Amino acid sequence: MVADTVTETDAGTRLLGEAIRGRFPVFERKVYVNSCSQGALSNEVRAAYEEYLAGWDEHGAEWEHWVERAEAARVAFAGLVCAQPDDVAIQTSVSAAVSALVSALDLSGERNRIVISENEFPAIGQIAHAQELRGAEVVQVAPEPEAYAAAIDERTALVCSTLVSYRTGAVHDVGAIHGLAREHGALMLVDGYQGIGAIPIDVRQAGDVLVGGTVKYLLASAGLAFMACRPGLVTELLPTQTGWFADENVFEMQIERYRPHRSARRFDAGTPPVPNIYAGVAGAGLIAEAGVLAIAQHVRTLVERLVAGVDELGGSLAAPALGPLACVRSTDAPALVTALAEEEIVASERDSSLRVSLHLYNTADDVDAVLAALERHRALLA
Repeated sequence: MVADTVTETDAGTRLLGEAIRGRFPVFERKVYVNSCSQGALSNEVRAAYEEYLAGWDEHGAEWEHWVERAEAARVAFAGLVCAQPDDVAIQTSVSAAVSALVSALDLSGERNRIVISENEFPAIGQIAHAQELRGAEVVQVAPEPEAYAAAIDERTALVCSTLVSYRTGAVHDVGAIHGLAREHGALMLVDGYQGIGAIPIDVRQAGDVLVGGTVKYLLASAGLAFMACRPGLVTELLPTQTGWFADENVFEMQIERYRPHRSARRFDAGTPPVPNIYAGVAGAGLIAEAGVLAIAQHVRTLVERLVAGVDELGGSLAAPALGPLACVRSTDAPALVTALAEEEIVASERDSSLRVSLHLYNTADDVDAVLAALERHRALLA
């Protein structure tokens, strides 16, 4: 479930809105409300890439330091989702992480069902259906717990739910869905990509496995993701998709046998994405500095302002906006995105909706700029 007991420092609560947006140069030119597609670039993330390049240039191969950076990322991600570092795997994408996870499942027997919702990101749905080649039965349901309850039984091996839908902005009740999975002995996978960094979440409560990455609310680049497991789960799973960084001792360079690491490192892969790790550590550091609970409270205020304004304009949302993403229904969403872009407002669209996503660097002025633009293009609201 979404964590509600996270404590933050008073210092962190000040690093929001106007207090932090100066670190993100895009706001000198744009109204940026598109964190659901890509987090804004910060000075810190740019400097992290420059640090990587400078070290490479000066020292050549810095493998000891590069491995240390990967471990720093593991620690940073663990801290954001209330996990232990040994329960966190580092991967290049959520697709790679989930593929490694399902490779550890025996789908050849009676417990071969995978349950997904209609709101899943394509990676989850496509990976689930790929397991049909291994004997899996895939069942797709509506995103409500009641629909999951009708599909989950003793045949179920894996239950998947997004935390925040990329299509509608809906926040799923992952705690309730996890309870259903646990009741029937199934594993629960939560795709937290559209929420981690803007919504407090505790992997110990939300599910058995939580995946996320750095492109969106963790403020870094593509090419870096992670998988966090509930305590005690790792030793129950033995992946067949692997890589040399998943070995018990990476630098022993042995090729005699499969020897997966005792920790979640068994779900790591090959050579880590070093440049992206530098950026990921910097981006996650900004989130930790501000505090996830403080960010969530800040974003909630902004989203409420946006929702009220859309309502006043006679518009509607694809789903209640309980997280950082609000999807405003449109008669022509691509045209609306283009119209806003011409006014220096960066947003995106999915499924006939304008997506407006708000984060720690956004302000009430950003929301008001979006609403003023929507009023000027009222004819494009559904």
